[in-house]
Amino acid sequence: MNTLEPNSDKHVYEVFARRKYEDPLHHVGTVTAPDDEMAVVYARSIYDEWNWLEMVVVPRQAIVHVIEPA
Repeated sequence: MNTLEPNSDKHVYEVFARRKYEDPLHHVGTVTAPDDEMAVVYARSIYDEWNWLEMVVVPRQAIVHVIEPA
């Protein structure tokens, strides 16, 4: 699976976050970045509308599907 943006050297990252310890991580969006460090910067600046307790970025290529979409 190719997670590079067309005609680009940037990768797609999925962004997950939670507001309370007891909450599960929720998918809040995606960012496109050249590397992990910039993905963190972009996610923090784009998805800062809440006071998140935890936020993570995951390269889309690292996701392992349990059930593939049809």
